[in-house]
Amino acid sequence: MKRLHLHVSVPDLAQSMAFYETLFGAPPSVVKDDYAKWMLDDPKVNFAISAHDRPAGVDHVGIQVDSAAELGELAGRLKAAGAQTFDEAATTCCYAQSDKSWVSDPAGLRWETFYTFGEATTYGDSPALAAMDAAAKPAGACCGPAAAEPAKASAGCCG
Repeated sequence: MKRLHLHVSVPDLAQSMAFYETLFGAPPSVVKDDYAKWMLDDPKVNFAISAHDRPAGVDHVGIQVDSAAELGELAGRLKAAGAQTFDEAATTCCYAQSDKSWVSDPAGLRWETFYTFGEATTYGDSPALAAMDAAAKPAGACCGPAAAEPAKASAGCCG
């Protein structure tokens, strides 16, 4: 069974947790100092929020699968369509151990397909995601495609 995944960057984790607990009618299933996650069955979604050094709003979307075979199938579809994927095996991200395949859609929205097989004690990072973000930035740009992030009038480049 596949589950839609949404990850939203927020400026105030506690305030956002209170809002989403009310919206979903349930507390998060995972809570850390910088992260919270709801594994909902109605709607069928893995919804996560985090307070990291990223612009507020949708950070990425994805599809969570139940097996390595399903992950291979989805990654294979993306590659067959000519998309450049950024694959990771046994990576630590969002306090979980997962295999992943990242891709950007034609508008620059980051998508991940992933199979989670364990928990982790740290948030982790993603070398594949960093490589994907670097590949999306035009030569000489410091903030990526203009449509990907709103301009910040009071801050320097990428503030």
